[in-house]
Amino acid sequence: MDLFGDLPEPERSPRPAAGKEAQKGSLLFEDLPPASSTDSGPGGPLLFDDLPPAGSGESGSLAVSISQTIKNEGKGAKRKTSEEENGNEELVEKKVCKASSVIFGLKGYVAERKGEREEMQDAHVILNDITDECRPPSSLITRVSYFAVFDGHGGIRASKFAAQNLHQNLIRKFPKGDVISVEKTVKRCLLDTFKHTDEEFLKQASSQKPAWKDGSTATCVLAVDNILYIANLGDSRAILCRYNEESQRHAALSLSKEHNPTQYEERMRIQKAGGNVRDGRVLGVLEVSRSIGDGQYKRCGVTSVPDIRRCQLTPNDRFILLACDGLFKVFTPEEAVNFILSCLEDEKIQTREGKPAIDARYEAACNRLANKAVQRGSADNVTVMVVRIGQ
Repeated sequence: MDLFGDLPEPERSPRPAAGKEAQKGSLLFEDLPPASSTDSGPGGPLLFDDLPPAGSGESGSLAVSISQTIKNEGKGAKRKTSEEENGNEELVEKKVCKASSVIFGLKGYVAERKGEREEMQDAHVILNDITDECRPPSSLITRVSYFAVFDGHGGIRASKFAAQNLHQNLIRKFPKGDVISVEKTVKRCLLDTFKHTDEEFLKQASSQKPAWKDGSTATCVLAVDNILYIANLGDSRAILCRYNEESQRHAALSLSKEHNPTQYEERMRIQKAGGNVRDGRVLGVLEVSRSIGDGQYKRCGVTSVPDIRRCQLTPNDRFILLACDGLFKVFTPEEAVNFILSCLEDEKIQTREGKPAIDARYEAACNRLANKAVQRGSADNVTVMVVRIGQ
């Protein structure tokens, strides 16, 4: 993304009350369709329901540096779900706990390439199991995992800050003790986490001389047992590879929603805040309409309120792909998924002694896809993360 210069003043001010307008998009808790659904849109099937926000609690902590990978595969998969549930719990809770007697194991792999850029401004986090850190109500939640990709612009500071702090804020705010609805409190936890992380970075950025102008997209997948919660800002994306039994083919399901200023709702919010969209960019400069950081654009309608979607994992799900727009400039989601599948079926991939063959294939898939994106002419940084889904 080509950033930054001195910014022109917004076309008009003052900006309307930020809370109401910024939160308008956050009130949709969007559900992905079941595996049997045949409805499809531009990025794959997208059918959604509303779920209102709820409150959240706070506690706990964890320190992880940028791009740190914690490899504790299988820790959550071996736990058994508890059969002890309160009689007054909502049906939605029973859905979370009882949807499957097996908690699918999740393990992340990643590859990154600088491409033609002078520096690597992407960051990522892989936390295969943070159940102990989150300390969730044990009768409701067996395993918690977190995976995220951040695509920085204007510098590395916003993406690095988000990679180091967003999951720590999430852990502190994760629901503790007795909760009526895990799904509602997790959603509120995610909304609060993004808001708090953005405010923390902006406070630090504004205290510098000169003030930092860095910004970053964020695409995060929080797995609570077999439910995925996908929260994203900007144009990095999350894709689910799911096998369709009817067509006997793998499909690429879009788990996230891109935020570009040319989209109607995004442009309307920017214009109501006194900003404008020129040449497909906010004030003719910024390519995304939601981000962490970008303090100089927050008065112009750029927001850190994420879209949040919810997806129930099924036995037909193979992996999750998280990647920045450096990949999707040269690969469609379907092409990327098929490329990964071909790597996973390649029996010629060499395995180092002591490493499972499946790990070698997923690592090779990430590296080959990142290399291919650069070969196809992606001039941007490229980060490819693949999360294996297993039983």
